[in-house]
Amino acid sequence: MAGGNSTGGRVKHGYHIGAWGNPYEGGGQPGKGTTVYSMSANRQRPFAMFFTKGSWNLVRRARNQVLYVVPPFIAAYSAMQWAIGRNEYLNSKPGRAEFADQEE
Repeated sequence: MAGGNSTGGRVKHGYHIGAWGNPYEGGGQPGKGTTVYSMSANRQRPFAMFFTKGSWNLVRRARNQVLYVVPPFIAAYSAMQWAIGRNEYLNSKPGRAEFADQEE
C-alpha cells in the first residue's frame, strides 16, 4: 500500500483534523466559512523602508514603553541594593552585636 498506514489497519482517507483541534498542524482544511489569504514569498518585503521609517518607528515605540519598563527595574534594583546593604550590616561586627540576643 503506497502512502497507507504502516500498522496495517484500515484508515478512512480524508482530512486530518490535527492534534487537539488545530486544523493547520496536520495539513487539514480550515473550517467552513474561513477565508485564508496568502502572498507569494517573492512579494513580501519584510525590510521595506526599514531604514527610512522603521528606525523612527522603533524609537517611537520604545519611548512609549519606557514608563512601563523602567520603574519596575528601578524598584527591583533599589530593593536589591537595600537587601545587600542589610545583609552586609547583619553579618558585620556591629550587626551581630545588635542582634546577638535574638535567635532566628
